[in-house]
Amino acid sequence: QVQLVESGGGLVQPGGSLRLSCAASGSMFSFPVVGWYRRAPGKQREFVAAMRSGGNPNYTDAVKGRFTISRDNAKNLVILQMNSLKPEDTAVYYCYASSTTILWGQGTQVTVSS
Repeated sequence: QVQLVESGGGLVQPGGSLRLSCAASGSMFSFPVVGWYRRAPGKQREFVAAMRSGGNPNYTDAVKGRFTISRDNAKNLVILQMNSLKPEDTAVYYCYASSTTILWGQGTQVTVSS
C-alpha cells in the first residue's frame, strides 16, 4: 500500500516561508485528489488546500494568496509552499491522497512564532 510521508515543517518567524513536501512510496497516478489539512492546538482539523489532477487548486480563505499547492506525479510529490506565515498558521499539517480510499501522512509540525 502507498504510504505518505511529510517533511519540511519547523519553526519560522511571522512573515517567513516554509515548503512542505509529501512523498508517496508509490505511484500517485491512481489518486486523483491530493491535498493538505491542518490541526491547530485545541482545534478541529481544518482543510487547507487540495487539487485534482488537471484541475485548479482550492484553498481555504485563510491561506488564499499565501499558500500554493502543487503536485509532481513523476516524482510522486505533493508540495505546499507557504509564504507570509502568521502565528495562526501554527499547526500539525497532514497531506492526503484520495481515490476510492483516503491515505494520510503522519503529519509535520509548523510553528510560527517570534
